[in-house]
Amino acid sequence: MPGRDETKIKVKPQVTLKRLYSLAWPERGPLALAALFLIVGSSGNLAFPSAAGSLLDEALNVKTGKVDLARVDALALTLVGIFLVTALASALRFYIFSRAGERIVSRLRVALYESLMRQEVGFFDGQKTGELSSRLSSDASLLQTTVTANISMVLRNTVQALGAVTMLLLTSSKLTLTMLAVVPPVALGAVFYGRKVRKLAKESQDALAKASEVAVESLAGIRTVRSFAAERQEVARYGAAITGAQTLAFRRITLSSTFFGAASFFAFTAGAFVFWYGARMVANDELSAGKLLKFLMYTMQLAFGLSALAELWTDVQRAAGAAERVFELLHRAPAIPSSGGTTLPKVQGAIGFEHVTFAYPARRDVPVLTDFSLSLQPGEVVALVGPSGAGKSTIASLLYRLYDPDSGRLSLDHVPYASLDPEWLRRQIGVVAQEPLLFSCSIAENIRYGRPDATDAEVEAAAKLANAHGFISAFPERYATLVGERGIQLSGGQKQRVAIARAVLKDPRLLVLDEATSALDSESEHLVREALERLMKGRTTLVIAHRLSTVRDAQRVVVLEGGRVVQSGTHARLVEEDGLYRRLVERQFAA
Repeated sequence: MPGRDETKIKVKPQVTLKRLYSLAWPERGPLALAALFLIVGSSGNLAFPSAAGSLLDEALNVKTGKVDLARVDALALTLVGIFLVTALASALRFYIFSRAGERIVSRLRVALYESLMRQEVGFFDGQKTGELSSRLSSDASLLQTTVTANISMVLRNTVQALGAVTMLLLTSSKLTLTMLAVVPPVALGAVFYGRKVRKLAKESQDALAKASEVAVESLAGIRTVRSFAAERQEVARYGAAITGAQTLAFRRITLSSTFFGAASFFAFTAGAFVFWYGARMVANDELSAGKLLKFLMYTMQLAFGLSALAELWTDVQRAAGAAERVFELLHRAPAIPSSGGTTLPKVQGAIGFEHVTFAYPARRDVPVLTDFSLSLQPGEVVALVGPSGAGKSTIASLLYRLYDPDSGRLSLDHVPYASLDPEWLRRQIGVVAQEPLLFSCSIAENIRYGRPDATDAEVEAAAKLANAHGFISAFPERYATLVGERGIQLSGGQKQRVAIARAVLKDPRLLVLDEATSALDSESEHLVREALERLMKGRTTLVIAHRLSTVRDAQRVVVLEGGRVVQSGTHARLVEEDGLYRRLVERQFAA
């Protein structure tokens, strides 16, 4: 099937950076205003050395030998004014850039989450929850810094460096050429260093994502961990993952330390040489003391600007590595679209499986269904039975189009599944599973999940039909009772009845009952079966079960083995035949 290939998208660095900064485009208005304040602040920084140099020359007054105190006071006040304007501009720049950054990362996280929600289930079979949550959290935060704060810093330091070079040339071209001799080796070192850091940063982020996977998996299965007394084992597993990430971080730190040490040596050596050469120029009356001070201050600004740009380049390279993973998910086209296609004005409920062959994307070499055919008439109740691994739950997954078959086709009321709107299709199907997933919110919100606009009266009516109203009313907070993560605050039978109420409220034309009573005690099973019988009336129903009591009343029983139909008929007729169904029944009675 098209789209089944899970080949990863390769994102070229330059394309990644272009995409990376395209995230800032919706905030171009605020960012432009912030850039204006940035220019004002940078101009203030550039004006400071000139004013300080003039203040020193005026104080020394080497030309006339007479100090003009009024001029000195005026220059001092000018310096205070420059500091005030620079501080205000810097504060406004930081405020606007930071707010824009929060909006950018919020939009990015929502867009990334929306993209994840569009992906087909087969995509998640090959992914880990911890890794995906790491993309939403740490990678998105890293991109936020790069597309806002780093943009601000790059612009500020670029303006400062260019402005400093210009002022240095105007002050003394001879000293400037001497000082700039250090720039090429530092620049070449920054390029080499940036490439290395980008690779290490990507590996480090991947290692942290793997550590996050371990933590999420262990915390989600804490009851299993506790029951096997495996806490130390899980801590050791997480510690090993963190140690791997730490090793990569240490390598990056070593590289950073070496680069910044070498850069500092070149920069300070050049500064000392400039200071020595400038002092000789002052002694020879080629340069005033104020101009030397001005030159040295501009040299420091240039050095700080270049140093900051080198560090920012490192951050950009790290962000580019994170961006590859984020954009890979953000722009991935799902193999099964989440919406779009034909909708039927009225659903009768006829289902057809025609020569379907299927293997899960993560295990393509293991076929689950082979040339499988089955038809369900409107309102018919069909039970699927067979040994474990026969393909029963896979048929249910294909029915609500979590997957597409590798060959063959499915149809609803003789219309091919592939042409139907998947979102609309799934609204026509209700599912009650063996272990229903309840969300960590109230009972009412869980029942309302399929129909968010349902009234309180409709929610209560659905609960009554599902035999759930009685136990819900016994809770102090009734329908506002919180069920806990995955419904942990409710018993198995209570969760099943809430799930049935959810299906009742959805009012589907097709119903899938996947081992809906197999994990319940006798009393709970009685209440759940009674609710299911009400729910099944008038609906095309596919029942997947092992218990004889669950399938006995089905209009037709279909027996599967090895992904194929080996028997089909009523319970009474199949029991009389010498086949797989009879053996399954005999084993259950023996048990």
